[in-house]
Amino acid sequence: MPAFLVYFGENSMSKRKSEKPVSGTKEWAKHNENLISGCSNDCRYCYAKCIAIRFKRKSPDNWGTEIINPDALAVGFRKRKGRFMFPTTYDIAPEHLDVCMTFLEKILKPGNEVLVVSKPHLDCIRVICTRFYDYRRQIMFRFTIGSTDNNALQFWDQNAPAFDERLESLSYACWAGYATSVSCEPMLDNNADELIRRLLPYVTDSIWFGKMNRSNPILKMNGHGDQETIQRAMYLRESLSDEYVLDLYGRHKNNPRIKWKDSLKKVVGIEIPVVAGLDI
Repeated sequence: MPAFLVYFGENSMSKRKSEKPVSGTKEWAKHNENLISGCSNDCRYCYAKCIAIRFKRKSPDNWGTEIINPDALAVGFRKRKGRFMFPTTYDIAPEHLDVCMTFLEKILKPGNEVLVVSKPHLDCIRVICTRFYDYRRQIMFRFTIGSTDNNALQFWDQNAPAFDERLESLSYACWAGYATSVSCEPMLDNNADELIRRLLPYVTDSIWFGKMNRSNPILKMNGHGDQETIQRAMYLRESLSDEYVLDLYGRHKNNPRIKWKDSLKKVVGIEIPVVAGLDI
């Protein structure tokens, strides 16, 4: 094949690849890092659990058992362009706090920026804020808070902390001088305005809203195909209708601290970025 045809073909392929809309964790960070497989919170809708089960790395019964990956712990880091997200498939819990902090420090030492994402335990956040105070300008916390309603949180997030503990963690990190943000993905009810009212005073960066994606197949794969769960997922989809989302967007579209994940960008007509890690 003539050289110019190979060159043209490669350019076209590269361009098409680069123009693919980003979604999931890639909306927030260019690099993803994890140290542990499984998650003790065992949220019903967990996409990471679904993928692990699909590829036979875990089962619905043992996903809640967290296992440290020694190979990941041995990895070294250098300064890289773009932000890291840590962790992406589990939450930082007291049982593995020390090893998570060791791993986080390895990422931070070369000068990397890190988005620390978790359903926060207050005791863990206090320790992390103290330990990494000198690195605070490289860290942004993004705490997952899908509702202010503990009944919704207890059902969907199962073993994760209650709302008050997550709110206090957010407040603590904010007053400790760290950049703070919130992920309300998935939204676990249609009371987003109340969540914004309660959280925004402690948010220095943004609150992100997004829907529960592909809920029924993921719930069934994760071992939650029971009638109650499927009915509650259906009710949640109905309550987060396009009409509701458009009304919510209309009320908050001019607030730069309210942002929209890809599932809502599609509804309100916002262009989805094609570059990873822009956090917009």
